Amino acid sequence: MSTAATTATAAATGAPASSGASVTKLFVQLKLSLMRNGLKGSSKRKAVWIVSLVISLLFSLLVTLGLAMLHGHVHAGTVVVLLAAILALGWTVMPLFFPTGDETLDPSRLVMLPLRPRPLVRALLASSLVGTGPLFTLCIAAGSVAAVAHGAAGITAAVIGAPLLLLGCVALARAVATANVRLLSSRKGRDLAVLSGLLIAIGAQFVNFASQSLFKQGGLTALEPVEAVVRWLPPATAVGMVDSASRGSYGVAAAQLALTLAALAALLWFWERSLTSLMVTPDGSTLAAAKPEKDRGGAGGFWSLLPGGRTGAVMQRTLRYAVRDPKTKSAWVSSLAVGAIVPVFNALQGTGSVYLACFGAGMLGVQMYNQFGQDTSAFWMVAQTISSPRDAFGELRARAGALALVTVPYTVLVTVATAALVGNWSGFPAALGLGLGLLGSMLCTGALASAYFPYSIPTEGAFKNVAPGQGGLAWLGIVGGMVSSAVICSPVIGLTVYISLADDPGALGLLALPIGIAWGLLATWAGLRLAAPAVFRKLPEILTAVSKG
Repeated sequence: MSTAATTATAAATGAPASSGASVTKLFVQLKLSLMRNGLKGSSKRKAVWIVSLVISLLFSLLVTLGLAMLHGHVHAGTVVVLLAAILALGWTVMPLFFPTGDETLDPSRLVMLPLRPRPLVRALLASSLVGTGPLFTLCIAAGSVAAVAHGAAGITAAVIGAPLLLLGCVALARAVATANVRLLSSRKGRDLAVLSGLLIAIGAQFVNFASQSLFKQGGLTALEPVEAVVRWLPPATAVGMVDSASRGSYGVAAAQLALTLAALAALLWFWERSLTSLMVTPDGSTLAAAKPEKDRGGAGGFWSLLPGGRTGAVMQRTLRYAVRDPKTKSAWVSSLAVGAIVPVFNALQGTGSVYLACFGAGMLGVQMYNQFGQDTSAFWMVAQTISSPRDAFGELRARAGALALVTVPYTVLVTVATAALVGNWSGFPAALGLGLGLLGSMLCTGALASAYFPYSIPTEGAFKNVAPGQGGLAWLGIVGGMVSSAVICSPVIGLTVYISLADDPGALGLLALPIGIAWGLLATWAGLRLAAPAVFRKLPEILTAVSKG
């Protein structure tokens, strides 16, 4: 049984299941216990969590201040209403497809506990309001209502609107997560989630290009027709209510308040029905016996083209993870899709550049981070084969080689397609050199992040990609690695900028490609060499970190 379920069971024996207040208090304490227990055992983990919390709070305060400074601006209502809609959309999809350490997000863990759906809804809603995500949302909501609140009526509406926006976002996320928990917890459902994540990524790019077209037609003024519709879509209606009350449209504000409350009530009702269905319906994915799966790969075919020995075995294992493991597959498919969509769609819109092709290399380069986490608890078998820094170097080199086997041809194809669409073949060598140099830099920092910032990717729970207490560690390793990659690749970036601005770069433009390739290879070799001794030295710590989930 999970930590969350064990703690809840122990506490529930001392509190009546019918007492809604006691259940709510219990779940809030459980959420705080999960956050506190996730930080035990490692001073580095505590430091990383504190740093990530401070950064999140500072960013939240800066965004809140920026929104508040829109007070009195003619387009303030347009900005904050659309921002509220984007915030609600983010709450809907983020818990499903992005890292989270909240074990209580999966209600299937609680089906064996003596809890009724309605008190459970209140308890889960209260526990969902604990964390950095809700705090960030509350700051955004406060800044949004402050931007449009005028007069006593507007201030009164703002006091009501900000909490309603937060509650609407959290309830929406919980309702969607509960409705899809059985689907996304199954193998086929998690494969379907890959397609869903891809559709979301593509849809986000369509929204991006649509917004660019709108701004070309007249800036924020062009968004007013969209905002006029969105302000009647909950939970953005909570911010629209404040704007309407500040303008003196009290009837409109009352209607928007009623719509917000009705939508919140409907979400809670739907959430309760989903919980009831989840707690009384057997899991169909476990009823039928699994059929034996035949291994069609064998030792021939594509795998026979890989090198022999340890290198080939590790490359094959890494590539099989990308094909068979749902979470790894989701990350790969999303990176491949978005990496091609951004440069190609920009080119089709007439705003593209051949240098945007390096975006694809950057998206796939992120897959090098936390290489050992994808092995989960099975990493102990890999650890048995690492008895020296030389073994660690061979392991990292093979993993980087498997990634490069896909990423290098992909980068070439995306760069060729982008250059053809924008008609800038003169910039092709520099763009491809930049992409390969950036890829090598990310392989370098990815190897180091895998050694110094390993974290667990839980095998169970469709909504968790980071174990509780390791979220700050994961984000700091990835963001810090990406910034470091940009610094390492700065000579190639500087050369590319010079070539793109020069009227006649001459032979330097043709040399940009071999320079980028050489720089990428050098950065990769240096990163692997530096990371290998660290992996060997920190092997027990890595094993503990990646086996946590």
